[in-house]
Amino acid sequence: MKRIILSLLLISFLAAQPAYAYWIWTPKSGKWVNPKNLPKDNPQSQFAYAKSFFDRDQNEIAKREFRKLLKAYPKSAEAAESQYYLGRIEEKEGKSYEAYQAYQMVIDKYPFSERIQEIIELEYKIAERFMGGEKRKAFGFNLPVDNPAIEIFGKVVENSTYGPLAPKAQYKLGLVLKGAMRYYEAEEEFNKVVTRYPDSEWASAAQYQIASCRASLSKGFAYDQGSVQEAKEKFEAFVKEHPDAVLSMEAEKNISQIMEKEAEASYNIAVFYEKQKAFDSAKIYYNSVINDYGQTSWAPKAAAQLQIMEQKNEKKK
Repeated sequence: MKRIILSLLLISFLAAQPAYAYWIWTPKSGKWVNPKNLPKDNPQSQFAYAKSFFDRDQNEIAKREFRKLLKAYPKSAEAAESQYYLGRIEEKEGKSYEAYQAYQMVIDKYPFSERIQEIIELEYKIAERFMGGEKRKAFGFNLPVDNPAIEIFGKVVENSTYGPLAPKAQYKLGLVLKGAMRYYEAEEEFNKVVTRYPDSEWASAAQYQIASCRASLSKGFAYDQGSVQEAKEKFEAFVKEHPDAVLSMEAEKNISQIMEKEAEASYNIAVFYEKQKAFDSAKIYYNSVINDYGQTSWAPKAAAQLQIMEQKNEKKK
């Protein structure tokens, strides 16, 4: 019986040997570790190993090995490179927002990296893709931001306030906010283009957009006379400063539209006073439409209504 028990124990021990061969004891950690999970002896070797999988499009293994390097050698130059390549992998897999996050990590944690300018350019391109309508999904779930382009363009400016891409990114940040009907915020960003980058090619376009935001604020449910007047003044200033600019034609159209709206408002006030039999006040407003807004479609209407009102007055005499 004892021989049988000893034989069984020996068989069990021998059978278990291959499993133990995959684990080693590390005095430093005081744990059994699977050699498969250990990094190479130095960051250079580990990076070369990880990069070899990246080059062969074995993305999951490459990600695992780059992350292994980040954990084992976080302060090495290869750590910055590994973080950069994690972003490259996310882009290869079509995960633009995750790629941006990985790239931004390089800037935040490894500002010494020689890839900073390249990364800013990559982030800018990602923001443009979202601005152009790229789906705002990540792993099938909605992203935690309304429009990633807002966040990313903002980061591009923050990462390099006076870099070559900053004026354009600042301007496009304003455009995205304007497209989201966040006009006050958009106007603020366009103002930054004008004040920070007055000599850039985007400054004059930003001036136009400031006026356009003011005009958009007047198109809501409530007629905002103050916003309308400000918008008209800004459009007029833009045309005066940039008479030959392509946007000046658009600005002049906006001025015409605003004047139409102002003329309509004055005409409606005149009609109100006329219905209230306050004819003197009605006459003042009809004349205002004729004299101040003669190029609008409301001037002939005001002239016709004024004539009718005067004819009625003559009959009474």
